[in-house]
Amino acid sequence: MQNSLYVNLSAQVALDKRLTTIANNVANMATAGFRAEETKFSALLAQATKGAVAFVGSGDTYLSRASGPITKTDSPLDVAIQGDAWLGIGGASGPVYTRDGRLTMDATGQLRTLTGQPVLDPGGSPLLLDPQQGPPTIGRDGSIYQGTNQVGSLGVFILDKKGTLTRAPGNAVTSSLPVRPVQDFTGIGVVQGYVEGSNVNPIMEMTKLITIQRAFESAATATAEAESSLQSAVKSLSPQGS
Repeated sequence: MQNSLYVNLSAQVALDKRLTTIANNVANMATAGFRAEETKFSALLAQATKGAVAFVGSGDTYLSRASGPITKTDSPLDVAIQGDAWLGIGGASGPVYTRDGRLTMDATGQLRTLTGQPVLDPGGSPLLLDPQQGPPTIGRDGSIYQGTNQVGSLGVFILDKKGTLTRAPGNAVTSSLPVRPVQDFTGIGVVQGYVEGSNVNPIMEMTKLITIQRAFESAATATAEAESSLQSAVKSLSPQGS
């Protein structure tokens, strides 16, 4: 088969992966704290008879760390994180991290996410409040007060930028590298009564969608032309009458 067919096929596979990523991003435009998924591609070189042929790789996906817009809700149990840090919450196999700061307090006073996962303190322990003392006051450093008494602190963690983020249940992520609690809240802070939205840019995603659709059509046309050229070559080289 002609090398161009393989090249066009690799391009279509890559475009299909990008399309799946965009569809997931668009579906989560309204999900609080959602992190958009991006795809990066690299060329793969294959040695052919007349030199190297470049193919499009299958693509590597990664989560964007860009912040989403912050919306005021005035709910005392809503928090947004300013800066590149994450809230620690309990996962099935240990702590996971989220930017979705819509919290709840159950009948026992335990702070939880909307999906029921416990919210953790800087040491990784679940936070327990007094349900009889009313809504808490949360400071910029994550400190939690009920009345004049500090009853705990939100676990706010830094995820190493060199680490790979992987999605986890409950709109959360895990990191391939160790995380550490925030100690300096100069450039990072907790804002009570606000919620961070998704960092998906709908205009950008629609632009990507149009670009991918056109690229896919071009690749499909090129594939059809290469197949037609191959069939013509086979016919011209076939013995007459065969």
